[in-house]
Amino acid sequence: MANFQVRISESLAGRFDAWAAAQGGRSPALRRLMEQAASGPAAVTGRPAIRPMKLTVRLSAWDSRGLATEAEAMGMTPNAWAAAVLRHRLQGRPTLRRDHEVELIALRAEVRRIGVNVNQIARALNTAVMEGAVLDLELQYLDALRMELRAHIDAIGEAFAGNLAYWQAQP
Repeated sequence: MANFQVRISESLAGRFDAWAAAQGGRSPALRRLMEQAASGPAAVTGRPAIRPMKLTVRLSAWDSRGLATEAEAMGMTPNAWAAAVLRHRLQGRPTLRRDHEVELIALRAEVRRIGVNVNQIARALNTAVMEGAVLDLELQYLDALRMELRAHIDAIGEAFAGNLAYWQAQP
């Protein structure tokens, strides 16, 4: 017979025990709940695929200190940092510090804002009949927006390139 162990807060345990008392106790109530969950239409055999694999690695004291230093510098836990190294090696995906992620989200919003402005200007230029000086002024504004948009796109590319370079194997 299988044995399940879970860790829950004292508060949750107390509330569950109070409920389970009317159901015949903790074990019968848990068995009944598990039976209901496993017999439903979404019941899946085996272990769910969503559960991440756990990897245990033993490190020397020197490597452990190095891992802790690198992880702290990136604002990550040592486990998250090690997983990011593996993720980059296996998938080539970047892992961003939270503050960098926020900056990239802000850049994306800024690029979107500029793109909306460029579309509005292009629409106006296509539908309006303008005199030479007014048209030249609008074209200059459109060119300035294009350069600003290019700068933001380049900054996003540099951020990703810098992040990917960080995760490359160090000599």
